[in-house]
Amino acid sequence: MSFRYLPRTALRVAVAALLLVASVVPTAASAPVGGVYTMSNAASGNAVIAYRRHADGSLTHIGDFSTGGLGSGTPRLSTQGSVTLSADNRWLLVTNPGSDDVSVFSVGADATPTLVARKPSGGDAPGSVTIHGNVVYVLNRGNDRVVGFRLNSAGQLARIPRGAVRISRGADAAQVQFNPGGTAIVVTEKATNLIDTYAVGSDGRLGPRMVTASSGLTPFGLAFDSPNHFVVTEAQEGIPFAASASAYTLDASAALTLVAGSVPDGRSEVCWTVVSSNGEYAYVTNFGSGDISSYRINDDGTIALLQSIAATTSSGFGPRDEDFSADGTYLYVIDIASRNVHAFVQNVDGTLTPAGAFGVLPLTVAGTAAY
Repeated sequence: MSFRYLPRTALRVAVAALLLVASVVPTAASAPVGGVYTMSNAASGNAVIAYRRHADGSLTHIGDFSTGGLGSGTPRLSTQGSVTLSADNRWLLVTNPGSDDVSVFSVGADATPTLVARKPSGGDAPGSVTIHGNVVYVLNRGNDRVVGFRLNSAGQLARIPRGAVRISRGADAAQVQFNPGGTAIVVTEKATNLIDTYAVGSDGRLGPRMVTASSGLTPFGLAFDSPNHFVVTEAQEGIPFAASASAYTLDASAALTLVAGSVPDGRSEVCWTVVSSNGEYAYVTNFGSGDISSYRINDDGTIALLQSIAATTSSGFGPRDEDFSADGTYLYVIDIASRNVHAFVQNVDGTLTPAGAFGVLPLTVAGTAAY
């Protein structure tokens, strides 16, 4: 590299030009590195509310994108997984509980979602969807039915032949979820206090239903921290300050074993849960008390309360669905009281540090998926 002398005037011009360039080129902290998605769940027309995620955890609203379907219009869709991303973050799947179908969006390099397909859910009031590879299962709450699909490379869904099963009548089910290996699905039934498990065959079809009584009342959200170990929240029928969580293992046949039963968090109406990327911590949102509790996941699979109040999002009813960024650094939580997406940094010791709030969300907002 060679250097040459610049007269003072020319130097001033050069410096000014460099400053101008620096002022318009985004910094590494502000460049988009991912996306965060939720849904409006409006009865008049459901829409994906999309944000670009930046390296500093902040969000920029991209826009609202119609799903082509209808939401339920209720301010509290009591399910987990109404919005979900494929493992490669290429596809965003969204349930439309008011029109009984599922929308598929492709996710662009700039995190913008584009609607590519819409498919009947095979039942009534779909509220939760899960995907592993190209196999998709949808929980239809209205008629207690779980229905399987295959997703092709163009984003189109096709029913799996004989890929539908019934759960308990009047189950008021909250979630359907694949295990990380895609060999089983788990369904939580709030009204019956049951947890259903099914082995998934190589053809995508489900094996016989296996039923396990939940350790606590009103099993709701679940999240896997390892291939066959997961944490389930228990709303305990909404009894104030009685919320809890339990942990289970899943064997090769999809049978469950209770590892830790009903560990209280001391808060109210716990519903949604996620697990840190290192599998060491679970974070649960307490809708009835406006806060988030944290659990430590021990090496033996048991869980212990880390902080009853790890973070607060509102002063009353509010925190709902949540998800981690792809790198596991930031936790994003939607809240219907503050009407914001709340961001938190997950520290190495499992504590949470607020990193901003981004809105404004509708009261009917539901579901969260991030990368």
